[in-house]
Amino acid sequence: MTESAAMPEEDSLAKVKLVLASASPRRLALLRQIGVYPDHLHPADIDETPRRLEHPRFLARRLAKEKAERGAEKVRVLPDLENALVLAADTVVAVGRRILPKPVDEDEARECLRLLSGRTHKVYTGVCLINAKGKSHHKLVESRVRFERLGRAVIEAYLQSGEWQGKAGGYAIQGRAGCFALQISGSYSGIVGLPLAETVELLTTQNYPVFEHWQKDEV
Repeated sequence: MTESAAMPEEDSLAKVKLVLASASPRRLALLRQIGVYPDHLHPADIDETPRRLEHPRFLARRLAKEKAERGAEKVRVLPDLENALVLAADTVVAVGRRILPKPVDEDEARECLRLLSGRTHKVYTGVCLINAKGKSHHKLVESRVRFERLGRAVIEAYLQSGEWQGKAGGYAIQGRAGCFALQISGSYSGIVGLPLAETVELLTTQNYPVFEHWQKDEV
C-alpha cells in the first residue's frame, strides 16, 4: 500500500459519533449493510397518530423529525454523545391519501392486505439527521409498489406467519411479502425502512466518515 493510500487512523474515524433513534432491526441492518455502525441506539417513543387530513408524505417527514428530536434530547446528556449526529426515519404506506396503519391485530392486517391486493400503493420514508448544533436535515423518498392480486388463502397464510406485526401497511417487502410485489419503482431500501442513498448523502454532508469506514473494513 502506498503512503498516499494509507488507511485513516482510528482516532480520525471516531471523531464523529452517530446515534440511531430507532428500535427497528431493519434500519440497523441496512446501516450495517453499508458499513455504518451506530455508536448508540436510542429508540424514540412518540405518538405516531396522523393529524386530521395530514398527507402521508408530510406524516413521514414529521414523524422522522420528531423521532430525531426526541432522540437528540435524550442523548445530549450522555457522556461522549453530546456532539453526536442523531439519525431517525419513519415509513408510511398509503393508498391514495389513505394512510395504512401498523396493524394491531390480524383483522387490521387482513384489511390492509385486502386493500393492497391487485393495486399500486405508495411508500413514503422520511429521514432526519440532527447535527451537534441542533440543526435538522431532511430527506423524503417516495416509492411505488404494485401488488399482485392476493387470494384469500394467501392472505391467511401470511397472517399466520406473523410477519405483518409492527410493519407499516401490514407487510415486510424484505420478507415473505416480497413475492407479492409485481413491480417496484423507487428506493427498495426506502421501502424496507431506510433509503440508503439519501441517508449516506445526509451523513457525508455532516462529515460522517462513511467511506473511510469502508476502507477500514477492507484491511
